[in-house]
Order: sequence, then structure tokens, then C-alpha cells
Amino acid sequence: MKSKNTRQQRGVAVITALLLTTLAITIVASLFWQQQVQVRSIENQRMQLQKKWILRGAIDWARLILREDGKQSANVDHLGEPWAVKLADTRLDQYVENAKTENEDSDATLSGQVVDAQGMYNLNNLATDGNVDAREVAVFSRLLVNLRFDGQLAEAVADMVARTQTRAIAAPGSSSAETGAGKSTSDFSQPEVQFLRFTQVDDLLAINGFTPEMMERLKGFVTVLPGKTSINVNTTFAEVLAARIDGLSVGDAAAMIASRDRAYFRTVAEFKSRFEDRLKTLTDKDVDVATKYFIVNGKVKMNRSALDVSALIERADNIGSTAMTTTVLWVREN
Repeated sequence: MKSKNTRQQRGVAVITALLLTTLAITIVASLFWQQQVQVRSIENQRMQLQKKWILRGAIDWARLILREDGKQSANVDHLGEPWAVKLADTRLDQYVENAKTENEDSDATLSGQVVDAQGMYNLNNLATDGNVDAREVAVFSRLLVNLRFDGQLAEAVADMVARTQTRAIAAPGSSSAETGAGKSTSDFSQPEVQFLRFTQVDDLLAINGFTPEMMERLKGFVTVLPGKTSINVNTTFAEVLAARIDGLSVGDAAAMIASRDRAYFRTVAEFKSRFEDRLKTLTDKDVDVATKYFIVNGKVKMNRSALDVSALIERADNIGSTAMTTTVLWVREN
């Protein structure tokens, strides 16, 4: 009887030991798994931070190039300048540490491009101080048609842009001229419902008729810049130029761009002189040969992840001055 009890106790002890061993292994495995998750999380955070610093350096480099370009090329910007050269995938083996051994190559690459933002149509041209500009509505309508979209959407966009702006109202009993004291007689008021200002092309999705597929197409021809801007004829596209100049076909605009690619326009007067017969409706504010706003697109790939950002850079008007400055207005992840 005693021997039987002893065997039972031994069996219970063995089972208990096995259960404790299994529990210990489970706890240790869980700890290792949690540690691995923490290590991977820290690694991802480090890689993300590295990518952000690389792109920040790329944006600063682009600002330097634009600043030096402004000092040296006077009042003209064209696609033959250094800022317009696209940066293909460039390996960063010598500059980025990403947990590779000495005998392994880094997978980090950087690519990017500086784009003339004034080569595209600026949606903020559609309204000023809360008032729709009918002439600009016609321009945007022609651009939509050139891109094979519904031109009637231009009116809805203009109305939305106007509603996001502060409205200018003339003071009662006064003219729009300035007073003798040098102050304007106009006042400014907020609309009853204040809409968020247009800041990016994707904001068009708030308007019925626009789709994500349309956004992908529009982003190459439309942008949103602070205030009204002219089109740079040295960097714009045939569809935008044809929309900007009433009566100009896309084919004629393409011929102008072909001429520009052979010899860029040094002044607006030179642009007009080359195609005087086709520019009867052109005004001095419609086009320019210099640019104030640039978009920097950059992408960093590192091992299994990537970071793609865009930044809007404003270059000061004092082109040619040693005090030339560039300012980053915003940076967005794409």
C-alpha cells in the first residue's frame, strides 16, 4: 500500500515538474517575444528618425541651390538650371548607419526633384478677398477641359475657394479709392460660417464631382499657393498654357513649349515677341519668366520601409541680392 502511494506521489511530482517547466518556458518565450517586439519598435523609430533627418538635409540642400540660383540667374527660371535636375535613386552607404555589419551594403537610397510650383495653375487665383474672379474661373474651366474633365466644376471650386477667404467690404458711403490719410476705405469681415482654407489639391475631394482618380491627374497641373501667382512660361505645361491664354489651342501651346525647350524665354516681352499673333488676350499678370514658389519632392528608402515627403519653398523677391532667402512654408508626408 505504501509503495503504491509512493508511486502516485512521484507521478504527481513529475507532472508538477513538467507543468512548472512548461510554464517557465512559456514565460521566458513571452519575455523574449516582448523584447523582440520592443527591439523592432526601437529599430523602426530609429530608422524613421534617420529618414526624416535625411529628408530634412535634402530640403536644406534644395534651399541652398535655389538661393544660389536666385543670386546668379537674375529674374529668370527655366528647366535648364541646376535646381531642375532630377535626383535618381542614390545609395547612402557611406552616410547612413542602419544596423548592417561592416561587410554588408546599406539599402538606404535617396531620390527627389525640385518642381516649379508656378508652372502649375494656382487654385487661389480663383478668388480674391472672398470674391470670385470670373476670368480665372474661365481659365480653370479650360484647364479641366484640356485634361478631359468637366469644365463646369470650375465654378464650384471657385465658390468654395471664395468662401474660405476673408471677404473685403467697402465702407458705407465711400469709394474704393484710398483716403487722404493713405488708408483704404475697404474693410474685411469673416463669413458667418468660416470654412477651412484650401491648402492642397486633395481638398477638392470635398466638392461633388471630384474623385481620387481625378486627383492623381490634377496634381501634375494644379497646386495651391499663398495668394495669386502668374504662370512661368519657362516651366509650365501645354495644357496649363493653353488654359491661361484664351483662344490658344493645346497644339499651339505645345509648339511654344518646343520653342522654349530650344531657347528659354529671358523676358515676358521676348515671349510675346515670338508669338505675338497668338497672344492677343494675354495680360502682364498672366505669365512670368521667374518663380517665387518651388515644391521639393523627396523619398528615402531604407531596408523594408520608405518615407515620401513634399515641401513648399518660398524664395524671396529680392532676386540677385546677397540677402536672398528661402523659407519652408510647409512639409507634408505623401
